[in-house]
Amino acid sequence: MVSAVSMHSIFFMAIFSVQYIFTISLALSDPRITQSNLSCGNATKPGITPAGLIPAFVREMETLSQLITNTHFATYHLNSTLPIYALAQCHQDLSQTDCLLCYAASRTKIPRCLPSVSARIFLDGCFLRYDRYEFFQESVSVVFDEVKCSPDSHEFASSVGYAVGNVSSQAVANGGFGVVGIGGVYALAQCWQSVGSDGCRECLSKAETEVQRCGGKREGRAMNAGCYLRYSTDKFYNDGQEDLGIDHGVSDSSLGVVIAIVLTAAAVVMLSLFAAYATYARLLKNKQERESFEKVSISFNKTSSNFKYETLEKATDYFNVSRKLGQGGAGSVYIGYLQNRQTVAVKRLIFNTRQWVDEFFNEVNLINGIQHKNLVKLLGCSIEGPESLLVYEYVPNRSLDQFIFGRNKSRPLTWQKRFNIIVGTAEGLAYLHGGSQERIIHRDIKCSNVLLDENFNPKIADFGLVRCFGADKSHLSTGIAGTIGYMAPEYLVRGQLTEKADVYSFGVLVLEIVMGKRCNAFIEDSKSLLQTVWQLYKSNRLVEATDPSLNNDFLAQDVTRVLQIGLLCTQASVSLRPSMAEVVMMLTNGAYEIAEPNQPPFMNATVLDPESSRRSYSTNSFVSNAPTKVEASSSASSESSSSMQSSDRASRSEESRQNFVPK
Repeated sequence: MVSAVSMHSIFFMAIFSVQYIFTISLALSDPRITQSNLSCGNATKPGITPAGLIPAFVREMETLSQLITNTHFATYHLNSTLPIYALAQCHQDLSQTDCLLCYAASRTKIPRCLPSVSARIFLDGCFLRYDRYEFFQESVSVVFDEVKCSPDSHEFASSVGYAVGNVSSQAVANGGFGVVGIGGVYALAQCWQSVGSDGCRECLSKAETEVQRCGGKREGRAMNAGCYLRYSTDKFYNDGQEDLGIDHGVSDSSLGVVIAIVLTAAAVVMLSLFAAYATYARLLKNKQERESFEKVSISFNKTSSNFKYETLEKATDYFNVSRKLGQGGAGSVYIGYLQNRQTVAVKRLIFNTRQWVDEFFNEVNLINGIQHKNLVKLLGCSIEGPESLLVYEYVPNRSLDQFIFGRNKSRPLTWQKRFNIIVGTAEGLAYLHGGSQERIIHRDIKCSNVLLDENFNPKIADFGLVRCFGADKSHLSTGIAGTIGYMAPEYLVRGQLTEKADVYSFGVLVLEIVMGKRCNAFIEDSKSLLQTVWQLYKSNRLVEATDPSLNNDFLAQDVTRVLQIGLLCTQASVSLRPSMAEVVMMLTNGAYEIAEPNQPPFMNATVLDPESSRRSYSTNSFVSNAPTKVEASSSASSESSSSMQSSDRASRSEESRQNFVPK
């Protein structure tokens, strides 16, 4: 096995070798992904929520990615309920590989503009724009055209005007692209292919005039609707574009030989580097997993929480299908009977992704350390057999959703039982948020994750997606995980996670329990559950929202108060939602004043698929392939949203509420 020291030595030697090889060439490759400008439109389309925009945006970007695979320019029009037009253009001096790298970088950054229905981003090597109208032939814009000058000065000011004028003329004559180097100033001009020669001339004429204002500065960039113009005292563009008629004084055939040798050597070095590093990373990951297992194994071997695999195998009749209680994303659950006649639930974990270790230890370490009457108790685990098993207390009445929506709906829950379930779930969440040593966010509160014991007391289950953070942190920026319909707006769109995400999910859960309908069930005329309750609240008819199976066996003021609490928990603005501790007080203390809720965010019927939206998912990128999944940029890095500052979050909280509701 390669040691860590030797592996790091190989890694840094390889990096040094690649750097050395490229210093003998003429800047052979650079995707130029430095961001020059990002402009987000202020407009949002009436009636379109971010949850409706994002799936369309994802499909638009995926198709555009396919179109630009073998070319430097692509446009696409998504003709859907929310039409989106998009354009991508790489600068002609980039190789196809560098073009794809630049486009990928722009695609990971432009989602920061969502839920705006328009945005455009200039990187130093490419351009990407999406909008709600066909803008492909737009060459200049009074609103968006912009010039940026560097702060530092230079001594070649007299050459700037000549360089940018020359490169503009060259670009118009050469089909939209040109580069020049004159008097210590280097310039590049690129028009989008869709604007044509007349649009290119108009755009570069304006850009030339604007960028000359930067004449005394080392760099200047003009970024217009139909073109990009840049000059610098440092050479930033690539050579080798023979078909452009550009002469930089390098035409020897020997240059081709040098380039071929350099590329071959670099390819060999990089392939060797990646192969060695991949092997090292795999060995290191396996070692860390073994060490983690050993630590947990030692911990559980010292207690009665460690079960032998054979014991649990026999307890479940060798995982007989007749013993199966249910199937989840992380595995199957079976009823088991131990030798001491204790009944348990055995969770048989399915490890088919690289995230299984994290989810396993989340459940083991966290649930083992917390005890509450409204949380499912972890009795132990088995990690030494052919598969890992978790052992929980058996909860005989299974999950709440079966009584509210499923096969047990023929045994309707009374109002008092429903109210007790709501209160118990609230108390369990309040304990997670502040009653234990860790601040814990569940992230997947829904009916199927609330189990009912023999007395119909609720117990929160499925802790595979929980997250913890310290008291010194206001929020976490993380990959999105949960179930569409229960996920808070700020978490779904920006990946910002706080305890208030659980509060939002709880609010949806409350409405489901009282109404006996799923959150993704559209009542009439494509009205969501939230929209229906809000309209009844505004007309003082909240009692009409109750499940008909209750047969009016309740006090109207009790139902009204609970539904108002549910609406308060589902506010779009984080600051307007109460804490779970406050929710418990509202539910248990009739004298506790409940604030008037504002309009909550509504889901459009075209967004949610009745079947797929019930599933939980865990993602780590803002741009996913599936319409029901939203990825918060960690392909774009799930941590990308962490760049938002606290002041920005505060200023957008009310704006977020407006963006999530139809006008």
